Amino acid sequence: MAAEVPPDALGRRVSCGTDYGTVRYVGSVSRTAGIWLGVEWDDPQRGKHDGSYEGTQYFRCRHPKGGSFIRPNKANFGVDFLTAVKDRYGLNEKQDVQYGTGGTLVFGTKTVEFVGMDSVAEQQRQVQLNKLVDISVRECAVSHAGQEEEISRTCANMRHINLSKNLISSWDTVIAIASQVQNLETLNVSENKMRFPSTSTFTSNAFSNLKILALNQTEITWTEVLLCAQGWPVLEELYLSSNNITVLERPDNVLLTLKLLDLSDNQLLDGNQLHLIAQLPRLEQLILRNTGISSIHFPDAGFGCKTKMFPSLKRLAINDNKISQWSSINELDKLPSLRALQCNNNPLMDTEKNPETLKQLIIAKISQLEVLNNCEILPAERRGAELDYRKIFGKDWLEAGGHWNPEKNKPSEEFLAAHPRYPALCLKYGAPEEGELKGRQPLTLKNQLLTLTIKCPEKPEQKPVEKKLPESMTIQKVKGLLYRLFKIPGSELKLSYESSKLEGKEVELDNDLKPLQFYSIESGDCVLVRW
Repeated sequence: MAAEVPPDALGRRVSCGTDYGTVRYVGSVSRTAGIWLGVEWDDPQRGKHDGSYEGTQYFRCRHPKGGSFIRPNKANFGVDFLTAVKDRYGLNEKQDVQYGTGGTLVFGTKTVEFVGMDSVAEQQRQVQLNKLVDISVRECAVSHAGQEEEISRTCANMRHINLSKNLISSWDTVIAIASQVQNLETLNVSENKMRFPSTSTFTSNAFSNLKILALNQTEITWTEVLLCAQGWPVLEELYLSSNNITVLERPDNVLLTLKLLDLSDNQLLDGNQLHLIAQLPRLEQLILRNTGISSIHFPDAGFGCKTKMFPSLKRLAINDNKISQWSSINELDKLPSLRALQCNNNPLMDTEKNPETLKQLIIAKISQLEVLNNCEILPAERRGAELDYRKIFGKDWLEAGGHWNPEKNKPSEEFLAAHPRYPALCLKYGAPEEGELKGRQPLTLKNQLLTLTIKCPEKPEQKPVEKKLPESMTIQKVKGLLYRLFKIPGSELKLSYESSKLEGKEVELDNDLKPLQFYSIESGDCVLVRW
């Protein structure tokens, strides 16, 4: 017997085994009997042709080999939401093992007949469904909402729903399900290729409490996002990765509560597109991984000033892009609230052979950064990075018109464009001294030795000792040396140092695995030993 084809089959999502596709044609095919479905497959390798057969074009595909014909009985058009929930959580009539058929209850091998047992079983299922708060029906072939109000009667307490990778063909289906879940807070409908509204004709209140929404791999456009967003009044997190979003538009009175936006794996290409979403007032986290952007620029702010764009942005991910110029890193210092940055796998990362040097440059260039590539920036690390930066580029600063005398200090526009934080670092630590700017000497062992005075401030009977130590020597090895020198257990030692450049300040050497150079210790500094 031929399978029945749903009257709305055209445009519906179907599965066939593990493959997913969209019905593009329903009807006969020349020189064959019966009804066929023309399917455009998500994975083109599942297909055979572009929708044509023996010279006749029955439907069109985006990929020349992305389509094929299948019989209706091979296509799964899916089930309603509640059926999927019952199947997934073992609450369906067929799976209710403790009850027999009809009005019977099974005790071992004996069947005892009871009146009204069907209704008792149904009531128990109802109670269990009503207890469900967090529901996942991922890959359960959900295609429609089912009977009206049935979901609200049975699953009244749902708050979090995972509907990813199902057979949902239209955003209207999502609304039909969500409108029956009064306190819905989290919804994941990723990996459902569906149709979205193209005009703002109707705003549903189905999402009035929704805080988190995932629409990854749904083929939604940014224009459609903004239309749907009229119905997301309190949304805080929006995930839109892998949607072929290439053009952004300025949100008009929508997404005002948004704190996180993920646009990963959409080829935006032009960094200036970001200006269009820069006024989202509460946006704290922006994920732009693999978006093809090659530069970032905030034209409303000059050197050393803060931009009015992205006023609340604390966390930014720009890894796996095409950023090759330091100017984009300089621009990030203009963001007033930025605290965490991910920027791995950009061509810029290849400009320095030493990854530690690269890290220090980024830290020095972005003043408020606290986390870089998921690693916390310790105060000593920031101080070392900024002091090194001030020294390394001090000669360029002098040549560009910089001067120790504030009245004569007029560095060129070109220098300030390349090093916009340099004036602030001079204010913080003082202008670099002439002795510091003799340039980098060749890295011979002699040049890497530090002449340090070692004191025990709490043991006046111990005379200060002068030692020459390699700047690459770890704190752990220094402690071992001091153990032998002062005949004390290394594990009990607490080290710090004083420098003439940091008058009145004592810097703790608190990480045994870091080398002396990590703390920017220089010859002439004094190491303080306590135990």
